Amino acid sequence: MNNSDENKKRVSLTELRAGESGTVVAIIPSHGRGRGCGHARRIMEMGITPGTRITVIGSAPFHGPIEVLVRGSRIVVGRGIAERIIVEVYRSNGKDD
Repeated sequence: MNNSDENKKRVSLTELRAGESGTVVAIIPSHGRGRGCGHARRIMEMGITPGTRITVIGSAPFHGPIEVLVRGSRIVVGRGIAERIIVEVYRSNGKDD
């Protein structure tokens, strides 16, 4: 494993702070057939697909939605959906708390 691989970390989109960026590596589908069944498809329709660069602009207080920049567009994503978006971030030593 080279040094750059050691600094890459896969986290949920909800773990990024305002100004942090990452690359989408996976979208976890919702469970079952009930409410929220089409979230993965809807996320991809918004342009959030594996390999896409995503930047957190900010988030609403009290665990509200997260505003992100994707493909030049600002999108607001609910926190429950954002938890299903897995991103790979590069953090230099001392930056990943």
